[in-house]
Amino acid sequence: MTLSTRRPAAALLWACACVLAAGGCGVPGGLGPGTPAPPVSWQPHPEPLWPAWPAAPGSAAGRREAPPVPLKHAPKVGRAGLRGVDATEVARADPRMEPYLSGTLIRGPGRSGVRPPVYRDLTGDGQEDLIVAADTPTGRSALSVYAVSGGRIVTVLFTIGRQLTAEALGTDLLVRVAADDGSEQAVRYHWDGDRMTVLNDERRFRAAGPHGAAARTPAPGCPDGDGPGAP
Repeated sequence: MTLSTRRPAAALLWACACVLAAGGCGVPGGLGPGTPAPPVSWQPHPEPLWPAWPAAPGSAAGRREAPPVPLKHAPKVGRAGLRGVDATEVARADPRMEPYLSGTLIRGPGRSGVRPPVYRDLTGDGQEDLIVAADTPTGRSALSVYAVSGGRIVTVLFTIGRQLTAEALGTDLLVRVAADDGSEQAVRYHWDGDRMTVLNDERRFRAAGPHGAAARTPAPGCPDGDGPGAP
């Protein structure tokens, strides 16, 4: 009699386990039938700490600057494009770049002068643009990018900084300089149809020691009187 009593109990337990397993597989990771959805969490909104102080004014959305004006005294561009003109003459025709051209052509760092010109398509039109950089005795450097528009040369980027280096990222230009606070400022420029504009701006702070890891933080703006994008 003991054996016959145990068999129905075991069968009942097995049936319950099957029902529970079937119910758990019905909606994996989701809500069961008739289960109410959890309420949507509340999202905070900006609350001004000093309402009497107005927000900083900004440009109207969609507003664009006028296209760059061709350099008046720049050499004429022929079939060879910008490779067929003297890069130094182009830079001397640029009023913002001309004050930094006090030296001669240099082949390496440590001296003041004009670096070798670099040709790269940054505007995406299939034509090479001209990149000119000059180093000064004070340690500051200036960089300009020139393109051809309507058969004439225009300046599409001008920036200055200390310990300036540049890298091409496809059709973008990454400019690195030493900021006043000891960090490295890296600004990425992108062609917007008229000129090279800032796409991303970061600063890196490197920890002390030979194997210190660099910490990144967005740069709120260029250092006063220096840095990429300075006039």
